[in-house]
Amino acid sequence: MIDFNQTGRLVITCYDRNAPFLESELIELGFEPEGVYRTHVELKGSLYDCLFLNMHLRTASHVLYEIDSFPLDHISNLYPIVKELPWEDYIDPDGYFSVISNVRHESVDNPLFVNVKIKDAIADRFREKFGIRPDSGSVLNEAVFQFFWKGEEASLYINTSGDTLIKHGYRKIPGTAPMMESLAAATLIASGWDRKSPFINPMCGAGTVVIEAVMMATDRFPGLFRDDYAMMYIKGYDAGVYYDLKKKLQAKIKDRPELVFIASDISERAINASRANAKAAGVEDLIQFETCDFRDASIPETDKGSLFFNPEYGERLGEEESLEKTYREIGDFMKQRCAGYTGLVFTGNLDLGKRIGLKPKCRIPFYNGTIDCRLLVFELYKGSRQPGKASSVDVPK
Repeated sequence: MIDFNQTGRLVITCYDRNAPFLESELIELGFEPEGVYRTHVELKGSLYDCLFLNMHLRTASHVLYEIDSFPLDHISNLYPIVKELPWEDYIDPDGYFSVISNVRHESVDNPLFVNVKIKDAIADRFREKFGIRPDSGSVLNEAVFQFFWKGEEASLYINTSGDTLIKHGYRKIPGTAPMMESLAAATLIASGWDRKSPFINPMCGAGTVVIEAVMMATDRFPGLFRDDYAMMYIKGYDAGVYYDLKKKLQAKIKDRPELVFIASDISERAINASRANAKAAGVEDLIQFETCDFRDASIPETDKGSLFFNPEYGERLGEEESLEKTYREIGDFMKQRCAGYTGLVFTGNLDLGKRIGLKPKCRIPFYNGTIDCRLLVFELYKGSRQPGKASSVDVPK
């Protein structure tokens, strides 16, 4: 078995464009990232650090612990390299494992073939040493090994997460076209919201954004809602460490009754879904829910607050024209009723975003699945601006 306290290379994956916000999380948690890329962040840590990160990270997809890196110039050379690795240190002969591959190499035209090669090498090593072999399959419910190969360099990892971390485990009713929890968390980090001032979420849908905001403000972490990670099936794992971390997660929760969170939607069904999800997350009592058109939403007077819209994008034919009016009305609403707030509009339709009629301070790029999106940030001033003074400055894309 391996030492779960031994420091190694960690790779934490995330949605494309989310890495800067993942880096921010890691620094806040006391880690020192060594490299930040479009879809992952690299750092040093142990397997028990991986467990801590799996339970705490809001914007990550998977936490990987490196087994080995090696030069590889052709698929035909993969099997013997993998077979030489001490797989019996990681799993039992009667265990179960799965393999995930991410490959870009001219000698491979089917990534599934790479998975088979790796599985065969592991199975054959066990069969030769012990006369039996572990079961393997595509379900990520026990030990998971992940392979990356680009150019002439390849790496094998323990995927310590297994199932993705982008879902945080509390959302029971997803609603229509929901934003993934990890993406919602990334937009909140990007927005610069201070986690203290009022947070208003008209058009809240299933409530993901406002629930993530409450969880951030009260130090509730995703590990509260999940009890199973793939690294728990690696030899040497001590369940006592997990139970200790779980207790510490519970102890971190802050009682913040002074905070103001308001979620509204014109759909009663959406509000019911939001309530149910907030209840599952343990934050229902911290959110004021309103069934109303966004124009009638409660907006407390304040010198500092955040207002978050995630309107429809108009993905289906004929929708965009009808949504132009909605986007214009969002702009009018922010101008007329939301002075003192930071207006945040997350959209996957940049043309509709222009219909808001306000000049954004910045446009922060994201992907929602494959949709190219922007978080538009507006400073909504109180009173009139000084003559000739610009309301905001554009930040290059």
